[in-house]
Amino acid sequence: MELDVASLWILIAAALVLMMTPALGLFYGGMTRATGVVNMMLMSFSAAAITAVVWVLWGYSFSAGEPTIAGIIGNPISDFAMHNTEQADLLSAGFAGTFAMISVAIISGAIADRARFAPWLFFIPLWVTLVYAPVAFWVWGGGLLSADGFLGKLFGEAIDFAGGAVVHTNAGIAALVLALKLGQRHNFHDRPQPHNTPLVMLGAGLLWFGWFGFNAGAATTVEQAGLIWVNTLAAPGAAVLGWILVEKLRGERASSVGVASGLVAGLVAITPSCADVAPWAALLLGVLAGAGAAWAVNLKWKLGYDDSLDVVGVHLVAGIIGTLFLGFFALPNEESAGGLFYGGGLAQLFAQFMTLLVVIVFSAGMTWIIATVIGKFSPWRVSADIEIAGIDEAEHNEAGYQLASK
Repeated sequence: MELDVASLWILIAAALVLMMTPALGLFYGGMTRATGVVNMMLMSFSAAAITAVVWVLWGYSFSAGEPTIAGIIGNPISDFAMHNTEQADLLSAGFAGTFAMISVAIISGAIADRARFAPWLFFIPLWVTLVYAPVAFWVWGGGLLSADGFLGKLFGEAIDFAGGAVVHTNAGIAALVLALKLGQRHNFHDRPQPHNTPLVMLGAGLLWFGWFGFNAGAATTVEQAGLIWVNTLAAPGAAVLGWILVEKLRGERASSVGVASGLVAGLVAITPSCADVAPWAALLLGVLAGAGAAWAVNLKWKLGYDDSLDVVGVHLVAGIIGTLFLGFFALPNEESAGGLFYGGGLAQLFAQFMTLLVVIVFSAGMTWIIATVIGKFSPWRVSADIEIAGIDEAEHNEAGYQLASK
């Protein structure tokens, strides 16, 4: 069987998404203290490495196998180590694995500068297996929340083209649980600043580049691919403007970290709707997501939860905004009457809301259980002395920078 154009595009898109996890490491690494950059980047790289192993052995089967237990998970035994996967399906299986990689890596930003590396290594395979894979199966694999699933028939099928609920809401609520579980950093109330803003900007730029594969990898027609490409261009651009607007209203100056965070918030928001909203609506969504995320990141100072790198504000909040937006502005098609403003009524909005609710409750509960069990035999927090001195030396015997002494 010769490599056709569609397969070649999936191959390229999968490589783009794979690059996004190391790019996230750069983005997160620049936002930490200088003495925690190695640890932060290793959390992303380890997420990619361990998830790759889990995905081949059983993760893919969990997320795409034959339905078992009333459509809760796919059968992991039927295709263990992908021994029954048709060679023609390996490309799509690998592409799906890159989504699992970045989903669990996103969570790490909430516990920067204070989490030991060992419990994180235990957390990765457990979360991918028990949280990400089931949710992916429910939405994309024919499980509970799909058109033929029990909850899908009850509430209606949600639109989630590239992962607003499966990836970003799922990871965002898990990040909040871990942040609450680990507690505040010693310098939380000092509002620690990123140590390397060029690294943050570089990571954000690479994420935007890779996101065109993330969103458009599953496109099936030229028309759909074109719509996705333009929306993935438009929404993050508008989100940057929304973020800057909120900074200005607060009396602050526009910042590079704010621009990078607004960019990512726009990418997160357009993820579920990239193939189902018009370009003008993508611009509106971007402004809403950028402004909403900029407002939300300040909640941690008011409510006291230490989401170190604003995973909750950017991924959870923008993911929710992007998913619910479809209930209002989804374009009508052969399978859907469209959103409320296209005459589709409240049905799609209800389906979007209920899918978010199910994912949030499930992910929060399972993440808390996983984190609690791990904490029983491998404590999550480093000691106060190590946290103050910096986590890199104690956990990895490395430093991100070799500074010459004067």
